[in-house]
Amino acid sequence: MRRLWCLGVSLCLLLWGVAVAEPRDPDRYFFDDTFGDFREELERAREEGKRGIFIFFEMEECPFCHYMRQRVLSDPEVQDYYRRNFLNFPLDIEGDIEIVDFQGRETTQKAFALENRVRATPVLAFFDLEGKRVVRYTGRTSGVEEFLLLGRYMAEGHYRTMSFNRFKRSQRRDGR
Repeated sequence: MRRLWCLGVSLCLLLWGVAVAEPRDPDRYFFDDTFGDFREELERAREEGKRGIFIFFEMEECPFCHYMRQRVLSDPEVQDYYRRNFLNFPLDIEGDIEIVDFQGRETTQKAFALENRVRATPVLAFFDLEGKRVVRYTGRTSGVEEFLLLGRYMAEGHYRTMSFNRFKRSQRRDGR
């Protein structure tokens, strides 16, 4: 009887370990590779059938950015959902690296961040397939669930008809 009990407990622990996904490096599994030409990335997003482009505006010393990277962007469910629906890029708001913006103008990461009125981090910004910023969320999300809701809010087009807070409340009422 004791052997059967130990076998049952071991099986439960094994299954629980499989069900709880291990965090994965966001630089490898969340963010897409880019040469910094966002005009080209728009074309790529259209070709791949994406809903838009997600930019994670961050800076190195930001504790909320670190939280997002370690606790949210490292989640396999988040990575799979965002990779399926968006091209995802980090952008250092203090960076001097040259990029090409959505209109084809050469600029720097820092200037692009200022152009998008990013002063505090993180800023989670979604751009449609024309390069227009359509969703902006400042600060860290409460966790994986809220970040996935934010992705759905953009991907399903709810941003066109309601605020993100209203969308969140509607999802709670619907039991999602």
